[in-house]
Amino acid sequence: MSFALRDQGIRASRPRVARLMQKHHIKSIVRRKYRVQTTDSQHAFIVANNYLNRDFAAEKPGEKWVSDLTCLRTGEGWLYLTAILDPADRKVVGWALCETMEAEETTVAAFRMAVRNRPLSGTLLFHSDRGVQYACSAFRQQLEGIPVVQSMSRKGNCWDNAVAESFFKTLKTELVYHYKFSTRQEARLAVFEYIEGFYNRERRHSALGYLTPSQYEERLYKQRVAA
Repeated sequence: MSFALRDQGIRASRPRVARLMQKHHIKSIVRRKYRVQTTDSQHAFIVANNYLNRDFAAEKPGEKWVSDLTCLRTGEGWLYLTAILDPADRKVVGWALCETMEAEETTVAAFRMAVRNRPLSGTLLFHSDRGVQYACSAFRQQLEGIPVVQSMSRKGNCWDNAVAESFFKTLKTELVYHYKFSTRQEARLAVFEYIEGFYNRERRHSALGYLTPSQYEERLYKQRVAA
């Protein structure tokens, strides 16, 4: 909050902001537990080693991507959201929202968007859970012939994919918990506006020194040019 105010030329301490929030009955958003099982690891496909090993640090974009899949309830049924983030700047570089959990419409579609948005310039470490959408032949075919090393979390260990898990918790806290989507189209529009309009461009991250993903991406670009 104070960083956003500072950018607008407003100087205010954290206690003052807290007093004003209390005076006007403004409360911060509190996270609620929300867990629907979307990971099907009971399959016969090969499971990749955990090469990431919780090392989310990246010197430049395109070194590491993390991905996960979750579901959103609407009045017309479920929608399944797949997201791919680059830990270097926490940007959502690819995502897909669909009505089925088939790989072609979830992980494959999200990966294709990610490659379009951020073309690979070196070897990429791609990390996910052990779900069938990431282990299946349809997704692995997308990695053939390009410099990608696939990595997967240990079974039932959400901390191995903490950056992706954190994104979904944030999305549900800041968006999903506050709306009852009547239609799938309504949910699609809201998710698009949140990811492309707010999260990537306006939302500040403590891990980025309270810059937005777009701001941090620009900083990294300038550093590479100056080097």
